[in-house]
Amino acid sequence: MSPEAVQRDASLSDEAYQDRILPAVSRTFALTIPELPPALRTSVTNAYLLCRIADTIEDDPALSPSASLLYLQRFVAVLYGHESAGLLAKDLTPQLSNQTLEAEHELVANMERIVRVTNRLDGQQRLAIQRCVEVMCGGMHKFQQTASLRGVPRQTDMDDYCYYVAGVVGQMLTELFCGHSPKAALQRTGLHELDVSFAQGLQMTNILKDIWEDRARGACWLPQEVFSRHGLDLGQIEAGSTDARFDAAMRELVGVAHAHLRNALSFTLLIPEDEPGIRRFCLWALGLAILTLRKITGTPGFSSGRQVKVPRSAVAMTRVSTNFAVRNNWMLRRLFNFAARGVPLAPAGTVRRPTRPALYVAAPTAEFSHVVRSLPVDRGARRSEGRSAL
Repeated sequence: MSPEAVQRDASLSDEAYQDRILPAVSRTFALTIPELPPALRTSVTNAYLLCRIADTIEDDPALSPSASLLYLQRFVAVLYGHESAGLLAKDLTPQLSNQTLEAEHELVANMERIVRVTNRLDGQQRLAIQRCVEVMCGGMHKFQQTASLRGVPRQTDMDDYCYYVAGVVGQMLTELFCGHSPKAALQRTGLHELDVSFAQGLQMTNILKDIWEDRARGACWLPQEVFSRHGLDLGQIEAGSTDARFDAAMRELVGVAHAHLRNALSFTLLIPEDEPGIRRFCLWALGLAILTLRKITGTPGFSSGRQVKVPRSAVAMTRVSTNFAVRNNWMLRRLFNFAARGVPLAPAGTVRRPTRPALYVAAPTAEFSHVVRSLPVDRGARRSEGRSAL
């Protein structure tokens, strides 16, 4: 950062700094978070930035697996007040490579400001965020250590990956929404039945869109078992090649993601109609995701995420149409169906709503040791070979 920028940021409150750095690290969330009510805007921005710090630690190529695990452990300790955020930032920032975005370098360097905001949140908000980041750090690290161009073995493994990098965020959002709105809290059970699926739909859309960018970094999060049914080895595929078998497997996965997005719509419609800001936050992300799946469907053989990026005109139309219909559930369903036309959908009864134990917010328990470890995959909690679309 330039000396002028440092001086300018020093005059900002920590909350204002969050708002300033958010667009530099996420265009999508910089678009949707401002739609939330002010109290939620602060907590959701804070949660996103903490997750982004965890992503930066895990993704930086200069950090060895053992080093990234150590820094993730220290980061979780910071969130629970067992270590100094300033000390961790001082140790970590010089270790980050030039391949990490400058804005992410800055975010890590200013970790102490972000954590101060976390500590000023109310107890329920703070605990939901702490536990979300803790679970994410452990599961994300486990999967990053096994990343390869051969993908993950099974659809259940893809589900597990989606849970640790996104589904746990869906659970956290349920807690934040219910803590903000007593009417939303009346729907807590229904929201928790859908929140992991909501987040998986968004994450699967990103995985499908970014398949070639991920492969350029040596990773693939697609399930080999789906491609095996079509006679393909994920380790051998190449961008730009024309292969009907690959297109068929991708359509199958698009259908699964579409089914999860229909669960996402059901989740959103459980939000009270007198909380239009929360609804817009969900609807804009959902609308962009289903339009992205439509682009993927209509662009077989795409070789870059840019080729299936939703154009700005469609983004604007999504905002206008959902704003108009935000309180009308019937109209929102019609809009979704219109946007989803032509997108494959997994057969009814083949995509189950993935469930996980909710993030407990009543009080800390021995279940959470505040130490990141390689988390075991909970097969008993969620088996996606049984799948059910709405």
